[in-house]
Amino acid sequence: MYPEIEPYDQGMLDVGDGNRVYWEVCGNPYGKPVVFLHGGPGGGSAPVHRRLFDPAAYRIVLLDQRGCGRSLPHSSDPGADLSTNTTWHLVADLERLREHLGIDRWQVFGGSWGATLALAYAETHPERVTELVLRGIFTLRERELDWYYGGGAGMLFPELWDRVTALAPDGDVIGTYARLLHHPDPAVHEPAAVAWSVWEGSTVTLLERPELVAAFAEPRYALAFARIENHYFAHRGWLEEGQLIRDAGKLQGIPAVIVQGRYDLATPPATAWDLHRAWPGSELVMVPDAGHAFDEPGILRALLAATDRFRP
Repeated sequence: MYPEIEPYDQGMLDVGDGNRVYWEVCGNPYGKPVVFLHGGPGGGSAPVHRRLFDPAAYRIVLLDQRGCGRSLPHSSDPGADLSTNTTWHLVADLERLREHLGIDRWQVFGGSWGATLALAYAETHPERVTELVLRGIFTLRERELDWYYGGGAGMLFPELWDRVTALAPDGDVIGTYARLLHHPDPAVHEPAAVAWSVWEGSTVTLLERPELVAAFAEPRYALAFARIENHYFAHRGWLEEGQLIRDAGKLQGIPAVIVQGRYDLATPPATAWDLHRAWPGSELVMVPDAGHAFDEPGILRALLAATDRFRP
């Protein structure tokens, strides 16, 4: 990865509905604009994400999407209102940020949920996108959600899945956790948040990384992450079934690299394959020895190769 770097500009953008979104810019102020979209939803951005781009070539924009990271209000706060936190609110937030920063067109980089948001944004505003770099493709189709929260993935990790379903014995994981996560009693919502979050932290890498699992188990992070993620999944991202793949033709002419881990448990390769087939001109890089996380060696190499290729 590129060396550590600090922002030269940052702020809080008022996006309406009482929300303020944290943003930062680093790298070359006169470089090619690129925006990094984090996963989750609710995962937030981190300093390590700045290192995916050549700082001499790129004007690197990072943000924390509504309700998470350094954005306010934080979804772990009591009485957090998620009614104005939807896919289309986030698409509009990206446009507000682009205009606020005086950017005409930018490269859009997103992984996991960030890839979902990147597709929704690019299919809505294709004229604003120079290239797309996507990793771990997720489009919120029923079969994708059913795989990860309906027991499919749990067949590979039964000891972890048992911890999740212990709080949802009726088998409706998404529905039951929606109630638990918003229960006013911390003795109810905190264990549910940690169980939801740790399931993901334990399964996003090919081999489990204890330090990553511990980060997902931190209560404040876990509560915002679980609440936002569950909120989006319960509403199927406010997308029609198969919408993002159905509308991939709108992206024709936009250079794109799709990076996918062969053994990605969270977002299996079938979705990346379906998107690639529906998207004329897209390039699919299947990494044979990787899971889901962006910093697994093979995935990281492919992502850096893509951002290097697209730099001016």
